[in-house]
Amino acid sequence: MTVRVRPPSLRKRMSFVVMVLALASTALIVRAVDLQIVRKDFYQGEGDARHLRDIPIQVSRGTIFDRNGEPLAVSTPVEAIWAIPREVLDKGRDRLPDLARALEVDIESLTQRLTQRLAQSAGRDFMYLKRPVDPDVAEEILAMHIPGIASERAFRRYYPSGEVAGHVLGFTNVDDRGQEGLELAFDEWLAGKPGVKRVIRDLRGQVVENVELIREAQPGRDLTLSIDRRIQYLAYRELKSAILNHNATSGSMVVLDVRNGEILAMVNQPSYNPNARGGEAAYRRNRALTDVIEPGSTMKAFTIAAGLESGKWQPHTPIDTTPGTYQLAGGYTIRDIRNYGLLDVTGVITKSSNVGAIKIALTLPNEGFYDLLRRFGFGDVSGSGFPGESPGFLPPPRSWGPVEKATISYGYGLNVTPMQLAQAYAALANGGRLRPPTFVKGTLNPEVDVLPPQIAASVVSMLETVVTVGGGGKAAVPNYRVAGKTGTARRATGGSYDSRYVSLFAGMVPVTEPRLVGVVVIHDPGGGRGGAPYYGGLVSAPVFGKVMTEALRLLDVPPDNVQNWYTGSPDGRPTLVPPPPVPDEASDLSRYEEGVPQ
Repeated sequence: MTVRVRPPSLRKRMSFVVMVLALASTALIVRAVDLQIVRKDFYQGEGDARHLRDIPIQVSRGTIFDRNGEPLAVSTPVEAIWAIPREVLDKGRDRLPDLARALEVDIESLTQRLTQRLAQSAGRDFMYLKRPVDPDVAEEILAMHIPGIASERAFRRYYPSGEVAGHVLGFTNVDDRGQEGLELAFDEWLAGKPGVKRVIRDLRGQVVENVELIREAQPGRDLTLSIDRRIQYLAYRELKSAILNHNATSGSMVVLDVRNGEILAMVNQPSYNPNARGGEAAYRRNRALTDVIEPGSTMKAFTIAAGLESGKWQPHTPIDTTPGTYQLAGGYTIRDIRNYGLLDVTGVITKSSNVGAIKIALTLPNEGFYDLLRRFGFGDVSGSGFPGESPGFLPPPRSWGPVEKATISYGYGLNVTPMQLAQAYAALANGGRLRPPTFVKGTLNPEVDVLPPQIAASVVSMLETVVTVGGGGKAAVPNYRVAGKTGTARRATGGSYDSRYVSLFAGMVPVTEPRLVGVVVIHDPGGGRGGAPYYGGLVSAPVFGKVMTEALRLLDVPPDNVQNWYTGSPDGRPTLVPPPPVPDEASDLSRYEEGVPQ
């Protein structure tokens, strides 16, 4: 028997198709609602994470100028090459040798860096490969079209003066942030604030569209220093020459403008080039502000000032230094280099008599002597604002016995920086008014009275005799009156003094209206060898004289030694007279020296 199957009706077929389409449409609508409404933020975030980026807008660091508008530190545009490790390793591994050659790195090292970053930073798809990179080199790398390789604009600091101003300026790191010196002290001022913009990147990391500006960039602000690049170079050249000529280990020089406390020059040896990162960290410290010394006989100017202020002493008060030695408690014997016999207070400075300085100091109350030294800035930072500046060390007066007070009177038992010594001598030159030193041109740094002006003038007059007839003759400047003090201090090592020395000279010029103060400190002249010259008058004073001779000319400071400048010639016309010969200290050191304790 044959069974006939009736085919489905057209109606049922249509109903089935409509039902399937309805279910599919419903599924699509549900999926669309899920994507567009329910989980919109999630999927939008996932998409943005792959293509939308917030990137910084790099800003140029402010330029540092010297007082005359000459650039000392500028920022130059460079590029930074970066990579997406996963994409480079997945799609561009065969191009790694070309990339390594362009970056001037080893292929194994480059591959290892990418692999380690990919393994250690899941979810982070960014790393710098090299920065800074010359823009032309970066362009060549991008032209290779290596997947996952891109670049961004950056800036690198350049210092036109190199090591001449390295210790003052400091340097920046690879992120263009100040690390030392004035770059660190004024980092916030110089750095500015990078902006942020939102962009869309393609699969190769290239920006294809700027979406919006999130934060506007604020470029760094310029900074004008008090440093005079010309005088800075003079000080650098003469100090380095002295270091080499005397086989010394290190040295510093500071030049101040007496009128406003502005620092015109500050140099150290050994120096370093801030354009070349690396090298020994010891070379990068600014010794003029961080390293302390015992000032030796340069401190006698303040011992005399304390004596005059006490009213117990006058410039011509006699002092008997016979027999050239002084016995202190505990068996300590302090000696002059020879028996100067009967001197006056001025002669104590001129001859640099330790015995005379001690006899003056022992008549003073501890608190009064200490107070004067504190007023001149000893035992405290100078206020320059330089990072890492040392305050030195001035022991409190309650710890002073006769020995301590005696040694302080001729510059032992306390520590000062070359900057502190320059600041104190500038106060003497400024009529007894102390100003905090500054590295910024035009800074308002009010002065403070620390010594009656007539006493300051008397001390300056005494200091002039050191250059005219004493041991500082080599600091003389033709046609200018110079006042200053030599110093020679033994170096302290392990609680005692060894055979090495520190040679010093601190002075001012011109005497009639002081404009410049300079301090020169040279460590270990002669390398500690016996017989080599080490006295401050022979080693440091000539540096002062050479620098000041040129600095006064550059600043157009009029001569004050007019009576020795011109003389009448037979035809009645003025004729330039050469400066008087400088005494040869090497031939007769007993006439001059600074009283190094024996």
